[in-house]
Amino acid sequence: MKLISWNIDSLNAALTSDSARALLSRAVIETLVAEDADIIAIQETKLSAKGPTKKHLEILEHYFPNYKNTWRSSVEPARKGYAGTMFLYKAELDPVISFPEIDAPSTMDSEGRIITLEFEDFFVTQVYTPNAGDGLKRLSERQVWDEKYADYLAQLDQQKPVLATGDYNVAHKEIDLANPTSNRRSPGFTDEERQGFTNLLAKGFTDTFRHIHGDVKGAYTWWAQRSKTSKINNSGWRIDYWLVSERLKSQVTKSDMIHSGERQDHTPILLEINL
Repeated sequence: MKLISWNIDSLNAALTSDSARALLSRAVIETLVAEDADIIAIQETKLSAKGPTKKHLEILEHYFPNYKNTWRSSVEPARKGYAGTMFLYKAELDPVISFPEIDAPSTMDSEGRIITLEFEDFFVTQVYTPNAGDGLKRLSERQVWDEKYADYLAQLDQQKPVLATGDYNVAHKEIDLANPTSNRRSPGFTDEERQGFTNLLAKGFTDTFRHIHGDVKGAYTWWAQRSKTSKINNSGWRIDYWLVSERLKSQVTKSDMIHSGERQDHTPILLEINL
């Protein structure tokens, strides 16, 4: 089975805008089409509460014929056009779809952050983890989220093995970002967030990229748009992951980044596994 995950940073912009960035995004979409994955997880769709429009669906059908989709958007009382997730999956697959809530703080459960697909022998679940925010104003809520989410994954894992993916908004170790010293208290690299991810893995999950590649350096999934040279200089962060239940790790055959050309921000990540 081949699976891809990507924080697209606005599905609408990627599909309908004519900006230079949107053209780069569509080039990435063409790359994903060529990969012919069984399942594609998409984060930060930024769609309205009503989800994809007819035009969005027509464009997706053009790129991904013979795929079904399921989506979840941010709804009140959360901000509109914020966060959001989507799965595309091949039409012959027939998962049971759920939109779990994890008793998260503030409006986090209303922000469209988790979708889970249940198959006969395993789960595939994606997450768009809340950012700790400027000035770490959401860090305390983020810590609660991390605990609740880890408990949720552990509950799934008790039922059957789990493949979990998404933008986890944390670089786990110093090797996972180019400049750890200067980012010590930056959102996504606080001790609290890193410990939250350690606690998640300790519940029985494997970071598949490190399992396959070991301590390879300079491997990132995100480069800041604010810096024109961040990708050229590979001044990035690895904050997007494919995790699997530990009992599945020997079945992982590939876990890697998919090259996204000149486009900064997130790059898609790929998992291949024998199930």
